Amino acid sequence: MKRLIHLMILLTVLALLTTACTPTSSVGAIVPPSIDTGIDPDSWAVIPAGEFPYGQHDHMTMVDYDYEIMVTDVTNQQYADFLNEALAAGEIGVGEVEVEFGESVAVLEGVYGFYAGEPFQGYKHEFEIKAGDKLYIPLDEEGLRLTFNGQSFTAIPEYANHPMTMVSWFGANAYAEFYGWRLPSDTEWEKAARGTKLVDGYGLPFPWGTEIHGNNANSYSSFDLFEKMFGKLGNTTPVGFYNGDTYEDYETLDSASPYGLYDMAGNVWQWVGDDFSNQHYRHMRGGSFYTYEMDLRVWKQNSAGPVYYGPAVGFRCARNP
Repeated sequence: MKRLIHLMILLTVLALLTTACTPTSSVGAIVPPSIDTGIDPDSWAVIPAGEFPYGQHDHMTMVDYDYEIMVTDVTNQQYADFLNEALAAGEIGVGEVEVEFGESVAVLEGVYGFYAGEPFQGYKHEFEIKAGDKLYIPLDEEGLRLTFNGQSFTAIPEYANHPMTMVSWFGANAYAEFYGWRLPSDTEWEKAARGTKLVDGYGLPFPWGTEIHGNNANSYSSFDLFEKMFGKLGNTTPVGFYNGDTYEDYETLDSASPYGLYDMAGNVWQWVGDDFSNQHYRHMRGGSFYTYEMDLRVWKQNSAGPVYYGPAVGFRCARNP
């Protein structure tokens, strides 16, 4: 019964992901090559205060403060390090935790931590978030690129510099708060992705410019190295993979945003701090290896309840200078 309820929860949440496709290939079935992109996942970029064109209709929007944002998504190695530090500090637990979605409850094996909850007004379709322990990542599901030996967490070596996935919004938010950071707002994320440049009166539709090619980003049928192994659906690529380098005869285009951020289009959806008013569903940005090229445009949004996790969802952090 528990597994049936769990399946119902996942199917319900997956329905919210409007651009999701079939599940990713088995992580254990194929061992990918270890690729060093040369991009430092510990680096940050400063986004200066000022106006930028926001949304599909390029509404000039002011961000009146400087902020910093990670150059890459948080990697599996970085998340494993966080879990080990948080476990030693007594900030997280490992074991069974209840996961609520609407009126359904499942008991899952995973990593969890306390969340203070959010005000509930009883609006139609509002998702109630009560105070209590929340699942950060599951431990017994295909797709997780971390292992746990009962004492410590380790990233699977070949995936160490790939983006952390299978992480709920609670798990992403906990990582950011542990280090005194935060998830970027929806507006902060888009400014960092597209910058302030106007071309013929319009903002950039992609982080690198006005057009997209297969070797700009990791999307559905982009024909990167990992699609040769996993099929057209592909898999995650190492953070910063699309930096103009050539890997095993696959030549990438340098596809950084105007501020030097990588993977702001494709690879994995990224949780941000915003939620939908009176619903508490969280925004996601950036598209993923599941989505088609044109769905990687910087104004595209996705959303799910904060309990959701999947093989194509990750995050990066922001902070004040």
